Amino acid sequence: MQPFLDSKNVIENSAELARRLQRDGYLFISSLLPSKPLEELRLKNLQVARNAGWIQSETPLNEAVAELDSFCVEPEPTYMKQYQEMYCLPEFHALQHRRELVDLLQNILGETVLPHPRIIGRTIFPSFEAYTTPPHQDFIPIQGTPDTYTAWIPLSDLPPEMGGLQIASGSHRKGVYDFKPAMGAGGLEVTDPLDGTWVTNPFSQGDVLFFHSMVVHKGVPNRSNKLRMSIDARYQKVSDPIAPGSLEPHTKPQTWENIYARWHKRSYLNYYWKKWDLQMVDYDDSYHEKRDAMAFKMAENGDPVARSALQRIIARDKNPGKRQRAQKLLKVMDTN
Repeated sequence: MQPFLDSKNVIENSAELARRLQRDGYLFISSLLPSKPLEELRLKNLQVARNAGWIQSETPLNEAVAELDSFCVEPEPTYMKQYQEMYCLPEFHALQHRRELVDLLQNILGETVLPHPRIIGRTIFPSFEAYTTPPHQDFIPIQGTPDTYTAWIPLSDLPPEMGGLQIASGSHRKGVYDFKPAMGAGGLEVTDPLDGTWVTNPFSQGDVLFFHSMVVHKGVPNRSNKLRMSIDARYQKVSDPIAPGSLEPHTKPQTWENIYARWHKRSYLNYYWKKWDLQMVDYDDSYHEKRDAMAFKMAENGDPVARSALQRIIARDKNPGKRQRAQKLLKVMDTN
């Protein structure tokens, strides 16, 4: 497999960065961020993880050695409880506002950039490869404008055994791909194998991978003995439309009021997006309705691959009938 094209050597050339982003759908920039704030945030997240029993108590905190008996995954309640603690950290939300990230994208896009309030954290246990994030496109959960860009930021070095992220280079130019239910984050996967397009390499703390919301990407299995932590920060032009969900916490039913109340003083981060007159657009539920219909059929046929989609219906769907149906199917699946 080919490595990412590192754009560190052209970081001052916005026109070349824009050309590469348009051609490949991604930019990999090594050593873009300083290690200190990443490590400080990682250690605070790891302390939450240790308190939850996710890390072996007899090992040093910074080694992040996972306690496999405590395995859990989004959106399970045991996972979300600890994730909510991590999500309340002001350092968690401050990361996406760093000038290294915002200025770079503003120079490329040519206008003011909005960091989405809905920043996302990922904690990946080792040895549970079935839950590795499948190939997918971010546009389906984000929506608004397709020209949204994710900055994927690992909080530590990621040698090959810890995995990371793969990108299907150039895959952003073909619209929304066909998909089916799958295990792992999002509960769906693109069915096109996109052979010959995948690129990846190990990450160092401070490396950042930017990619367009239409780019197909997937996780790499964590085959180490450590927790893998990363951040998904999303950005778009202020002038482009945005879906309401991108202005809400990723840890609903938590509210911004709950989160800000945990901070010692008012911050420049509090409701920062309200200074702009944003163009709001409705969310298109048809993608998830398609996934859910397939997942119900799979679950009724005893296919365990429907599990992640059912979990997401239970945790997030607004339709009580769908939630109840998913709960019944998941209960049957767990007893068989």
